[in-house]
Amino acid sequence: MAKQSIRLPESSATTEVPLSLDRAVAALDTEAQVSQIQHALVNNLYWVQGKDEQFANAHDYYMALAHSVRNQLLQKRIRTAKTYSQVKAKTVYYMSAEFLMGRQLGNGLINLGLYDTMRHALSDCGLDLDELLEREAEPGLGNGGLGRLAACFMDSLTTLNLPAIGYGIRYEFGIFTQLIRQGHQVEAPDKWLSYGNPWEIARPDYRVEIKFGGHTEVYKDGDDDYQVRWVPSQTVIGIPHDVPVPGYGTENVNLLRLWKAEAGEAFDLDAFNAGDYFGAVANKMISENITKVLYPNDETRQGKELRLQQQYFFVACSLQDIIRLHLRDHASLNDLAEFAAIQLNDTHPAIGVAELMRLLIDEYHFEWEAAWVITQRTFGYTNHTLMPEALEKWSVDLFGKLLPRHLEIIYEINHRFLDQVKLRYPNDPDRLERLSLIEEGSERRVRMANLACVGSHAINGVAALHTELLKQEVLQDFYALWPDKFSNKTNGITPRRWLLQCNPRLAQLISETIGDSWITNLDHLRQLEAHIDNDGFRHAWQAIKQENKWNLARYIQDILGVEINPESMFDVQIKRIHEYKRQLMSVLHVVTLYNRMLQNPGDHVVPRTVIFGGKAAPGYAMAKLVVKLINAVADVVNNDPIVAGRLKVVFLPNYNVSSAQRIFPASDLSEQISTAGMEASGTGNMKFALNGALTIGTLDGANVEIREEVGADNFFLFGLTAEQVAACKAVGHNPWFYYDTNPELKRVLDVIASGLFSPENPDLFLPILDSLLVDDPYMVMADYAAYVQCQEHVSRTYEDRDRWVRMAILNTARIGKFSADRTIADYAREIWKVKAVPVGE
Repeated sequence: MAKQSIRLPESSATTEVPLSLDRAVAALDTEAQVSQIQHALVNNLYWVQGKDEQFANAHDYYMALAHSVRNQLLQKRIRTAKTYSQVKAKTVYYMSAEFLMGRQLGNGLINLGLYDTMRHALSDCGLDLDELLEREAEPGLGNGGLGRLAACFMDSLTTLNLPAIGYGIRYEFGIFTQLIRQGHQVEAPDKWLSYGNPWEIARPDYRVEIKFGGHTEVYKDGDDDYQVRWVPSQTVIGIPHDVPVPGYGTENVNLLRLWKAEAGEAFDLDAFNAGDYFGAVANKMISENITKVLYPNDETRQGKELRLQQQYFFVACSLQDIIRLHLRDHASLNDLAEFAAIQLNDTHPAIGVAELMRLLIDEYHFEWEAAWVITQRTFGYTNHTLMPEALEKWSVDLFGKLLPRHLEIIYEINHRFLDQVKLRYPNDPDRLERLSLIEEGSERRVRMANLACVGSHAINGVAALHTELLKQEVLQDFYALWPDKFSNKTNGITPRRWLLQCNPRLAQLISETIGDSWITNLDHLRQLEAHIDNDGFRHAWQAIKQENKWNLARYIQDILGVEINPESMFDVQIKRIHEYKRQLMSVLHVVTLYNRMLQNPGDHVVPRTVIFGGKAAPGYAMAKLVVKLINAVADVVNNDPIVAGRLKVVFLPNYNVSSAQRIFPASDLSEQISTAGMEASGTGNMKFALNGALTIGTLDGANVEIREEVGADNFFLFGLTAEQVAACKAVGHNPWFYYDTNPELKRVLDVIASGLFSPENPDLFLPILDSLLVDDPYMVMADYAAYVQCQEHVSRTYEDRDRWVRMAILNTARIGKFSADRTIADYAREIWKVKAVPVGE
């Protein structure tokens, strides 16, 4: 950004400090808006960054612009908070260990209705909005779908004018930055706070004290009643940092409140004066470690302890804050459940059940029965997984060491709960064992999912199939006990970020064709079906897709130096790397295509670019080996002249929200190929379909419902069903059968085993081959033939471009059910019992 091109208003900064856009700026005519935006930019450059245009760089302009937008949001937030308090609104408190919000500036401008005006205003000054948007560091406060779902929900809560606060952790480093070195994933710190975060406001006046360790003791209070006191060995201070969350086309602004850990006493002057410089700050380092990194590796005991500390820390901070807010407007906590709906986003915050009981009993001296009624009526629990390892269990020894009072409370909850179970099932010890909050065995463990089920009034899954599998398998005993607690709330996505923002050309075409009501009523996309026979509309649709593909091709060329063919099919799988998501099967298909081209180089082939993106957990060796295999195959395929222009493989490093916003609009084929019965829902599948990509997938998670909505003819289905997977495993799955009877599969595995893709270490990928051939736990071998056959159908269909475009339009037109607005409306009506509270201008 050349300084000499910048032309800011001559009025320069005022002597006062008007740092924000006027609250009515959106109501002004365009020229007045442009003028006010420009003056706000100058003022913030001067007063916030302490620079003028002579010395300011692009980051300074980004910060000045961000503060201008943030400050308008804060004006709205102040009015929102005042309105909620005045009407004593029931509020949703959404607890999540992850909030993958993405960049905030573009989203804020769109929701405020200022995006185009801002571009105009900046252009008049010689500034490029796109360049400033790229200056924003993306907060990596999530690992994947769970955190991105929470972000979509926050957007929808505000858009629907529902009072809400999201509670989470202000990770200093967040999810790691993924580097690829010699094909291997290497993790580096995610330094998203290096230049500050203009979107947050620290609230040290709302600090809370959090206890860890120590012991409990019994005492008598003034009424001669027995009470329990927790005497901790460590205390940590939680400092909230508030991020305003705007909705689309509304005056409401909700909050995301993230907690940072600090030491109660950050500096020991005596130790420092004695020369113990490390000891002087040891307490500070120990305390701040709690919010240092998202999901520390828990393969060690220290890692497990830190994870449990993280979960308890943010839940305990949040519950104290919720109680403070409630008592600000209400006389007592007796009616907490009438004004607070706390949603547990998966099992990470499940300790909240025990913590709220502790607060009510020990701090506010409720009787057990009354406290339990309040607790159960306040909490709702969303289960997000069918994977046993994700249903968290903590060692009783570790739990007792860190949270001794909570372990006592959990034992008491369990005792009372199992007494109820015995009354209903008097001669069923096996059922008691399965339902117990404590897992017996060589190491006794606390079952957090069981605690969440017992302590919540509502339990929901996140897709129809997922909810049925919860009822039938994972939580079947709880469903038998309390069937009325269970419901399904199929996940959704916000169309504001995942179409309006990330695919503006397509959004404009849609709005020009059917109007813009779809932005807040996604079902209105159905109106596109009436235009499917319009040649001009289909040609415009295809032209936009092609332009998006060219843009992605240029991006890939810039960051990887790999040239791809924009006329090829973009076959895309972007998601967390995990064996059950079966990136491996897609790699096997690539090797299959490569083998075919080598054997028959003259055969006609539909050109295909296979694009991967995603991070493997640092301690997940097999997933990291799959990343290496993808890159190793890419190195061979991309450098073989025999397949040039017909097959390319790309692994995009450091996949995040920003890169996703580039990839979804350019994708032709969406790979949703998880083992049936293992994916809870998925939301990437929805984002692809919203942007006109066709899905190849199994009947897993939300794929089932997407196929029902878009139509079986517009979805490429393959593979075993969840029932067939279970039946196959029950009779004894033999992966060698597929190796021995499928010559093409045998050739693929043999090529990998030969060391073609790892000549420096021919045995490098043997662990992958061993997993496939010994037990094949994710049924890759069993589904391979069906997958390859389905991919052949995909290629034939892609050759008929007009048919493909029609199918793409129908995918977008029929995806309306999967709006997060619909999901949140269902939660609000059926679980939270929360009503909209619109804020007046």
